[in-house]
Parts: sequence; C-alpha cells; structure tokens
Amino acid sequence: MSRQIALDAARRGFLFFMLAFFLLPFIWLATTAYKPSIDIFSIPPRFGFTPTLDQFRKALSVFDVPSLVRSSIFIAGGSMVLSLLLGVPAGYALARSSHRLAMALAYFFMSIRMVPAVAALIPFYLMMRDIGLVGHWFSVVLINCVLNTAFVTYMMYSYFRALPKELEEAALTDGCHQFSAFWRVSLPAVRSGIVASALFCVLFSWNDFLFAMFLTQLDSKPISVALLSAYGTKDITWGTLGALAHFSTIPIVLIVLFLNRYFVQGLTKGVH
Repeated sequence: MSRQIALDAARRGFLFFMLAFFLLPFIWLATTAYKPSIDIFSIPPRFGFTPTLDQFRKALSVFDVPSLVRSSIFIAGGSMVLSLLLGVPAGYALARSSHRLAMALAYFFMSIRMVPAVAALIPFYLMMRDIGLVGHWFSVVLINCVLNTAFVTYMMYSYFRALPKELEEAALTDGCHQFSAFWRVSLPAVRSGIVASALFCVLFSWNDFLFAMFLTQLDSKPISVALLSAYGTKDITWGTLGALAHFSTIPIVLIVLFLNRYFVQGLTKGVH
C-alpha cells in the first residue's frame, strides 16, 4: 500500500512538473501584460506587483486591434468554410471508391499538408501577384484553403471509411438517391469528424504567420503578424507583446476549451 502511495505521489509530482514547465512561459507572458514597464525589467524579478492596464492602452493606441482580429477571423473562417466545402465531398468520394489507389491518393492529400510553408510561398506569391490579390487577406484564405482541404480530405476519408456502407444502402432501398443518402445519412453520422476538421482548419489558419506576413498589407494583416511589431530594432516591448498575445490567444483558446472533446475524437476515430 505504501509503495502504491509513493508511486501515485511520484506520478502526480511528475505531471505537475511537466505542466509547470510547459505553462510557465505562457504564464510569464500573460502576467507581463499587467505589469508596469519598470517591473518587467527589474532585477531581481518581482513576483509581487500592482496590476495595471497601461500595456493594453498602449497596444490599443498603437495598433488597430479590432481590424487585426477581424482579418484573423476572415482568414480563419473563410479558409475553414472553403476547406469543408471541398474536403468533405472529396473524402467521401475516396472512401466510397473501389479503386485500388484510393488509399494512396488519400495519403497523398495528407502529405500536401506537410509541405513546408516556405517552399510554397514564392510560387504562390507569384501567382497572387499575377492575378492582383497580393495585399488582400483573400490570398491567404486561398493558400490556407489549399493546405487545409488536403487535410480535411484525408481526415474525412478516414471517417467515411469507418461508416458502414449498409446505412447508405438502406437509405437507397427506402427511395433516397445517392446525394440524398449522403446528405441525410452519411453527413449526420460523421458530424464529430466535420467539427474536428473545422477546428483544425481554424487553428492552422489562425496561427499562420508566414503567408499572412508576405501576402497582406497593413490594413489586412491578421493579429499573428502584428505580434512581430513588438520586436523593435533596439529592444522588445514585452508589455505590448503580452497585451497583443491576449487578443491573439483568448479567442482560439475559448473555442478549443468549448469543443476540446472533438479534438480527441478527431485523432482517435476513423480507419487508417
């Protein structure tokens, strides 16, 4: 009994240590946003301080935060909608295909998501320049749609393969045509997979920096790019960075906390 208690205590201590190790940088950045500038750089560091909102006032006076957040929402939401419209039917078509290369094609789509962003930046920039979309957030939506659609296709392929074909066959027997069986039977059955795919698309697009940095201009940049502005030529305005980090992380953290169970389902369900 004493050995079991010791093992449980050691396990909990290890988990606490790992949690503190990974959360400490985020806690430090979050508290920096509420510190006076003199306390941020004090040596030795001050753990006790009087909270202030001066860093938020400075960030709001220097940056057009509503415009930055709005651009992030447009980019994340637009790429998510387009990716689902294209990826869900594509995943269904691959899952129901009897061709021997269907699985290989699904893995090929997944490999597209793994392409380094910097490798696709220059050719995509030239394409957007030729059609006049450089400087607009819609260009970022398009490239995120390309990458996210590949991911959604693979993920929905896995979900639809796990769905018994007998459900659709029963619907066809009852008088539904193929699209009606897909819409009324298959889609509701993989609802959790669709939500999980949508969440991943939002995460990928919201956190995108490289494409948004080079393909947008000042009035269309998302909040992820604005964080770079805290890095000056002489120093780093940590207080402003901490304040901007709140606007960058709080919306996406709330979404993830509210729908976190779909992430687990998205990673564990399906057939590979």
